[in-house]
Amino acid sequence: MTKKRLHQIAALPYRRHGKGVDVLLITSRETKRWVVPKGWPMEGKTDWVAAAVEAFEEAGLEGNIGEQSLGIYNYIKRKKSGEVECEVTVYPLEVSELLRNWPERHQRKRKWFSARVAADKVNEAGLKAIIEATLT
Repeated sequence: MTKKRLHQIAALPYRRHGKGVDVLLITSRETKRWVVPKGWPMEGKTDWVAAAVEAFEEAGLEGNIGEQSLGIYNYIKRKKSGEVECEVTVYPLEVSELLRNWPERHQRKRKWFSARVAADKVNEAGLKAIIEATLT
């Protein structure tokens, strides 16, 4: 019997500069791993708009969100009730503003990395591949 994967959405925050592309990563609340802002789909919102909302809430980011997915990756989410497998659809977010205040500012750290370094910092092989394929 195949277990059902839960669907999540994510933003891949980036900025372009003369030398290439930087990616903004945030720490997860529980394990402090480097991740991208992500969450559950939101009723009444498209997945890409929901990804932009997650980027605001988790990282204090504003910018232009792409409607085309960059790809999908899978990971295991640890919950109090146990582990669940999640499938995450990733949307590009070209960051235009870093806010000083945002809902989860006391729960996470955020940091810019070159796209190559960001790909090495994330644990999920699928997310690493998306970063490498689209931004390096």
